[in-house]
Parts: sequence; structure tokens; C-alpha cells
Amino acid sequence: MKHNKHCLDCNVELTKDNWYLSRRVRGEKICIDCFSLFNKARMTIKNKRMSIGNTNHPFHAVYRTQGKLAAYKAMGIINHNNKLEFIKKETLALYDQIKEGEVYIITNPAWKGWIKIGMAVDSEDRCKGYQTSSPLRDFKLKFKKYFTNRRTAEQKAHTLCSQKAEKRKGEWFKLDMKVAKDIINNIEVV
Repeated sequence: MKHNKHCLDCNVELTKDNWYLSRRVRGEKICIDCFSLFNKARMTIKNKRMSIGNTNHPFHAVYRTQGKLAAYKAMGIINHNNKLEFIKKETLALYDQIKEGEVYIITNPAWKGWIKIGMAVDSEDRCKGYQTSSPLRDFKLKFKKYFTNRRTAEQKAHTLCSQKAEKRKGEWFKLDMKVAKDIINNIEVV
């Protein structure tokens, strides 16, 4: 399913895996996680079911002045960890909307002959992230190239490098560095 629909609450891209069919049919742009929170916030008062947007809802004032997250927190629906997950999800959704970036090659001497081919908005920052998993801080950024569409470029690099590599494990290839650099340098993304 390819489209440009995003959850109105957390901005995550809506797919068939995170968007109820009934909501898709109605054109309601809310992911399963956000709909679950919305549903938990609904209350029955005087035999009437009302959402947080209803002026008679006890937490409506908090919702109007401070937003949904504050209202959910005031109601006890979410705690600090849920809020962090919500913010993380929103941040990742925004990050995923950035098309341009770099396709890079990273190595580690612990895996001689293996290279990792990945994509990032900033490959130096990505390499620094890998260093936290290594006590020797021995990951090395060996190559990077900028593309207007990093996802497409990375997919092409993976496909072409798979054809030349001795072995492949996810984004790691047992492949000569020069061959990989040549492949990435020759990728054209429109």
C-alpha cells in the first residue's frame, strides 16, 4: 500500500499493519496505537459515551488547553514511559519523511572482509551510534555518497552488491571495498 497518509496524532505513516480497515474505509487518519489511546479516554457519563473532544468530558479543558498527551496523562491512561514512546514514534515518523541523505559503507576489523552498507541522513552520526556497541570504538566510516532519495539508492546498492558478494547477512556483505564503492558511485537515482 503506497500513499502519503500519516496519523494526525503522531504523524507515523499509515499502513495496512498499523491502520484499522474500518478507519481506512472512513478516511480517518489515526493509527491503531493512537486510536487505542483515544478509545481509553472515552467515558460514559449519564449513559452517554463521550470522547475527550466533547465539552462535557471531565478532561476536556485539559485537552483544549494542554493537548491530548496532557489529558491522557491526567486521566492516568499514559505514564512517563508511554509519553516517551509516543514522542519517539513521532520523531521516527518525521525522520522517515526525509528522503535525501547518504548511502555509506562501515567496517569493523572484528569482521574482516565484511562491510555494512546502509543509509542515513548523516552517516558520521550513524557511525558514532555504532560505536556505543563496541568497547574498542572500532567501527570506521569508509565511504559515503549523497543521494536525493537515500532509500531507493540503498535498495539498489543492496541488490547490486548481493550479486557480487560471497555472502550476505542483512546489510552486511562479504565483498571487496573497491567493488562496493564502484557500485554505489554508479547508482543513479532520479
